[in-house]
Amino acid sequence: MTSIGTGYDLSNSVFSPDGRNFQVEYAVKAVENGGTSIGIRCKDGVVLAVEKVITSKLLKPGANKRIATIDRHMGAVSSGLVPDGRHFVSRARDEASSWRKVYKTPITTADLASRMGGYMQAYTLYSSVRPFGVTAIVGGWDSELELPVDGQVGKGPSIGSGGKVEGKKYGGPGLYMIEPSGIYWGYYGAATGKGRQTAKAELEKLNLSEGNLSLLDGVKEAAKIIYAAHADNKDKDFELEMTWISNLDGPTKGRHEEVPKDLLEEAERLAKKALEGDDDDEETTDKPAEEDKMEE
Repeated sequence: MTSIGTGYDLSNSVFSPDGRNFQVEYAVKAVENGGTSIGIRCKDGVVLAVEKVITSKLLKPGANKRIATIDRHMGAVSSGLVPDGRHFVSRARDEASSWRKVYKTPITTADLASRMGGYMQAYTLYSSVRPFGVTAIVGGWDSELELPVDGQVGKGPSIGSGGKVEGKKYGGPGLYMIEPSGIYWGYYGAATGKGRQTAKAELEKLNLSEGNLSLLDGVKEAAKIIYAAHADNKDKDFELEMTWISNLDGPTKGRHEEVPKDLLEEAERLAKKALEGDDDDEETTDKPAEEDKMEE
């Protein structure tokens, strides 16, 4: 047996001599073959989008959802094996429901990412199971309101231990990406799937860390990024699915909802126009070079 995978990839719980877990690496390859998924953290919310490649002309548009609601204020999208993604969503909903039952408040995006990261990591430990073949992006709006626990309205200290901290901001948009190994990171912009490299390059151009991008602009940018990422796979048609979560004063009132049809169509129109503009620029740049060769 060698360290290139022969023999060491037969069981989930075996490391190769150079410390690699090949089953997890194979799961990552399954993710890389899936449609592109992205998440954008805006100053007033979160946008989730996915490229759904149309594999059959008989598929009904809009019927096969890839973005799911975890809780009222939170959604998730994944790239990779679709059944694994649906199981991820089912478990995430159980975690969110359990949190509400115990703590009487909505689960935060960070806490859900932590719980689901641990759950996915458990599937890399035992030979009787296999790793999840998905990378999931979870986005939500953590409420800035401090919801009272049952029977504790108006009680508790205003200062000191257990009291409010002056000047500290709670809640806001949250975006996490959870990989097959169970590792998870918080992001301003996250991308996974076949077109992840192109999508990441486009996300970096937005300077999301400065917090200047509005939710409406985020919807338009998400459409442009998905169309740009799909450009390398032009021979196949695709359907764009997109959802958003705004702040409590925004269009969704802190809830995870689908982007309205008219707004989505407008974003797609702008994305196609931008893509055609890029193609025209490339043709214009190439023509002078060809003319110079002819002169020589």
